[in-house]
Amino acid sequence: MTKRTIIHINVPALARVEGEGALDVAIQDGAIQQLQLRIYEPPRFFEKLLEGRDYSEVPDIVARICGICPVAYQMSATQALESIFNVPVSPWIEDMRRVMYCGEWIQSHSLHIHLLAAPDFLGCNSIVELAQKAPQVAQRGLHLQALGNKLIALCGARSVHPMGVRVGGFSHAPAPEKVRTLVKELEQALPEAEALVRWTASLELPDEQHDFTCVALRHEHDYPMNHGRLLSTRGLDIGIEEFEQHFTEQHVPHSTALHCLLNGEPYLLGPLARLNLNADQLPQATQALLQEIGFALPTYNMFHSIIARAIEIHAALVEAIRLLQDYATPSTPLLEVNTCAGTGFGCTEAPRGLLWHQYSTDEQGHISYARIVPPTSQNQARIEQDLHDSLTAFGLDKQVDALRLHGEKVIRNYDPCISCATHFLKLNLNQHTPVTEKNTSAAKSHWRIIGTGSPTVADQLGWEVIDDLRAHAVMQQLSGIELISLDRPGMKLLDYLDTDAGVIIIDAITADAEAGRLLHLQAASIEASAAPTSSHELGVAEVLALARQLDKPLAHVQILGLVRGESEQPWPAAQRQALIDAVLDCVSSK
Repeated sequence: MTKRTIIHINVPALARVEGEGALDVAIQDGAIQQLQLRIYEPPRFFEKLLEGRDYSEVPDIVARICGICPVAYQMSATQALESIFNVPVSPWIEDMRRVMYCGEWIQSHSLHIHLLAAPDFLGCNSIVELAQKAPQVAQRGLHLQALGNKLIALCGARSVHPMGVRVGGFSHAPAPEKVRTLVKELEQALPEAEALVRWTASLELPDEQHDFTCVALRHEHDYPMNHGRLLSTRGLDIGIEEFEQHFTEQHVPHSTALHCLLNGEPYLLGPLARLNLNADQLPQATQALLQEIGFALPTYNMFHSIIARAIEIHAALVEAIRLLQDYATPSTPLLEVNTCAGTGFGCTEAPRGLLWHQYSTDEQGHISYARIVPPTSQNQARIEQDLHDSLTAFGLDKQVDALRLHGEKVIRNYDPCISCATHFLKLNLNQHTPVTEKNTSAAKSHWRIIGTGSPTVADQLGWEVIDDLRAHAVMQQLSGIELISLDRPGMKLLDYLDTDAGVIIIDAITADAEAGRLLHLQAASIEASAAPTSSHELGVAEVLALARQLDKPLAHVQILGLVRGESEQPWPAAQRQALIDAVLDCVSSK
């Protein structure tokens, strides 16, 4: 009797992807019997939340769907609603929306290349190891990502969940001097973007060619972002309003994200698909760079996605400079909107691929129906197909760990944005400095006190304490105190560490200790969390570890926080007061 060989590969929590997902593979007698990319986070019902809302609320609500690509959600939504209300958008508004989109591509692609993909090809586990092995590469990535955020904030007021986008335009127009300053920064960054393209092209990437359909927008004269028709490499050419006639969503038992198929088959969205369909629309400078590196298109090797993202970073920089170099303030940044009943469609190119919206409104402009089809759900069937083919070609007789790692690399090629996730500081208690011990940091006359987290439930501790400190009588008598609230700052926290002042970071902490325990930690001794890293912004511990690799001084930085419990109940007043007292003790002691 022949012995049957059964291998199970399980990745319960995928590392270096945005959000939480899992991979299950069953191999029997040298063949894959079952393969599932599981997305198990609960659905968030944004479409249902929009029903009954006024049209003017939609851009701010949909921006909350994703912290990495809020601009994409806003642009698809405004496009759909403006088509209902027949808003004649001005050239200035179109240009500034494209500038915001350029910023989103730059920051998102930079995050993916340096935090998710590059470590796979350099034998690193994280951006922290990458910064240690190739500090110039990490520095360049951080700089480009920061520039992308500046472009988003130019008209959006902030880079995460921007607030400036409105149906009919923007709530404000940036000042010309601010634009001129930013254009100079963009021009200075062009050599960095060129170097990034050459660097990604020099990486030793697996040579895996597969047969799949690419889908992207195609515009008559621009590389696609905000407008275009839907094209595929198999001959599809339709208007965005015809989406439902060709693309169908369906439930699968192992995923809370709908699978989307084109005429019953998986398909690819994103930078590689865009390049395969639109390389001739790239800026001339980018096309010249493409020829220099000898990057032949079309390509059906998903490992080339890292090169495609670098190419789009360069193209977005060139395009942003073009749109801003002759900037002039408009007579009005916001056009009048006259509401009516109707149905409209919007489709734009998010960093990960096309994002399709449909809305219906009543006469007063209230939303009666909303449907949103994000790129990751559209790519999910293609990811599973790729995993099957790629693992088979890799060799199913390989060691389980090698198969697991290869499967994760394949998934990361698609940069799946599974959901937004809140990260807490996780530490080993044997590294903690007891709160009862005297603070050994040098006495400071100036302090920067930073509350991190978000203004929601258990993660709002930092925000609550900052609010309490602003109103505290002792704090009002002290000088040289800077109080800051940061909404899940991720790598932006690095900017706040560059100061001569003493820095206190206030946060909820995940640790092996009783809930509510007060911890006082020295940043210089904190190691990065062992938890999986997500580019959907790094946790505090990972940011501090990255700061060390980038030679940023941390002796003046410390952390005060409370150990988080399992429930998401509001923090008891007594525990919060103990934390406030500890902060006051630090800043008032000489």
